[in-house]
Amino acid sequence: MDIDDTGINEAATRLLGLEGVSVIKVKDDGSGGSAVYVVTAEDSARACPSCGVFATRLKDYRTTRPRHLPCGGRPVSIQWRKARWHCTEPACGRGSFTEAIRAVPAGMRTTAALRQAAGAAVCDGSRTVVQAGRDLHLSWPIVQRCFEDHAAKVLPETPPATSAIGIDETRRGKPVWKQNPDTEKWELVADAWHIGFVDAIGGRGLFGQVEGRNSASVADWLSAQPAAWREQVRHVAIDLCSTFRAAVHRALPHAAVVVDCFHIVQLAQRHLADLRRRLTWKQHGRRARKGDGIYTVRKLLRRNKENPTEEQLSLLKAELEYMGTYGRQIYAAWQAKELLRGLLHLAVSRTHVTPDRSAISAARHRFLAHVADHAHLPEIVTLAETVEQWWDGIETYLVTGITNAASEGNNRLIKLEARNAFGFRNRENQRLRSRCATTRRSRREAHPH
Repeated sequence: MDIDDTGINEAATRLLGLEGVSVIKVKDDGSGGSAVYVVTAEDSARACPSCGVFATRLKDYRTTRPRHLPCGGRPVSIQWRKARWHCTEPACGRGSFTEAIRAVPAGMRTTAALRQAAGAAVCDGSRTVVQAGRDLHLSWPIVQRCFEDHAAKVLPETPPATSAIGIDETRRGKPVWKQNPDTEKWELVADAWHIGFVDAIGGRGLFGQVEGRNSASVADWLSAQPAAWREQVRHVAIDLCSTFRAAVHRALPHAAVVVDCFHIVQLAQRHLADLRRRLTWKQHGRRARKGDGIYTVRKLLRRNKENPTEEQLSLLKAELEYMGTYGRQIYAAWQAKELLRGLLHLAVSRTHVTPDRSAISAARHRFLAHVADHAHLPEIVTLAETVEQWWDGIETYLVTGITNAASEGNNRLIKLEARNAFGFRNRENQRLRSRCATTRRSRREAHPH
């Protein structure tokens, strides 16, 4: 046994890992754990917390039982015999004080290591507050405070510098309305939407969230950031949302808006589906059902041109041709969708080379010419008009290759975090949990290997 002349067990002290105390003995507590008896080993514990003068007059001893992390897979019950001292400084108003160390400050019933583990379990370990409390035998309020303290340390106070951000909204729960007793009108107290701001190219996760779904909320958050940070933002990736575009032009007039390519293709697919349903009702007077040619190829229409086999493409053309005029119109809309995809395929992120302006112009002309040849189809005309309205953002995407994929990925993690927690009542807490769940940099620093 590694025990010195004073009865200190050095090996057990190092194993306990609680700085400022020394283990004198360890016993079995009879319930599957270990009772660890410790004494103060830090000279600064004798300093009066009011005046800082080291005490020399002992008053009595007290035994406290601060909770600590398990050791060796067994729960640990600490029995700390600490001294109470008289403060002999005449000018100090404190009569006496009890020893305290950095690992267990005065008035604390838990050690700093246990609080650190509780905060890290929620912030970096993706555990809920309830689960972390059960594992570490702590109450919900204590774990929540530990989590907030840990998050304040690992999360940056201001967003890291980046040249491109992404903006997207995600739904959380239901809106909360409250009736104003003065006007007797119902007012929105809590919105069902959160708007998130993420690092679009650096992978540093969520910068922040605001409640609401309007231009003022977005512009106010951007304007509240440091001027140096705003100046470095050169591109803002968004979906086809005019509200976001107006806010970006207001708060970041020097930044270029980038339209996310996924939402452009999604819009084309939606217009194609609307056209297919309209012409199906026009031909059959009902929805498509098994046995109809359009029902057979409805899923092929959603696929990209390069994915189906030759047999599947032949089936698509044959079934649509068999439908007659309506089938040919649906095929023309499918071609418009593929021409638009061909234009987006010229983006630098896919080709790894800066696209030629002439190639972009030619692809755009082919798409618009095809739409002009089928101007009697309102769905693809509307699609072309939307593309023209957002052409500046689409062209920026083609040149830069920046997308809003980071926002979509973060939204998935935010929703997963809400499901794990079985929903949130406190929206501020939800925003903090969302930042921790989506900020990958803090997790890499916490778990470098």
